[in-house]
Amino acid sequence: MQPAPKATFLTRLNDQIAVKMTFLFGSIWCVYAFFVFSLIPLAAPAWQNTLLYISNCIQLVALPALMVGNAVLSQASDQRAAEDHQALVEILNDVRAEVAALRTMTSGIAQKTNEASKHPSSEMISFANEAIINLNDEPGESAPSAPQSK
Repeated sequence: MQPAPKATFLTRLNDQIAVKMTFLFGSIWCVYAFFVFSLIPLAAPAWQNTLLYISNCIQLVALPALMVGNAVLSQASDQRAAEDHQALVEILNDVRAEVAALRTMTSGIAQKTNEASKHPSSEMISFANEAIINLNDEPGESAPSAPQSK
């Protein structure tokens, strides 16, 4: 993506005027004003040709102003979307790196679990040197007692 060319004072001023006109023509107050303007020929029929001329002039000015204002506003929206896209790509790359690290760790755990399952089990298990359990004893046989301390 190319960096935007440096805007001159005149370009910034034109953009600001176009955006303000877009907001002005897009307001409900402008709708009310044009509605009242359209009712004037009912009260003063002699003014109809003059009002028609004024109406055409407003349309000729408003249409290009609205188009320029929308273009300026869409440029800002496109820039925000590009920045959001770049941030999401960076987050996605970070997530991919984390997933790769987790896969490496879990594969190591799986290998250790497989190796541990291949070793024969011991016959005696000791819990903190207090109890010894003989795994080969039949149920009901007594296990050797733990060493007594005095």
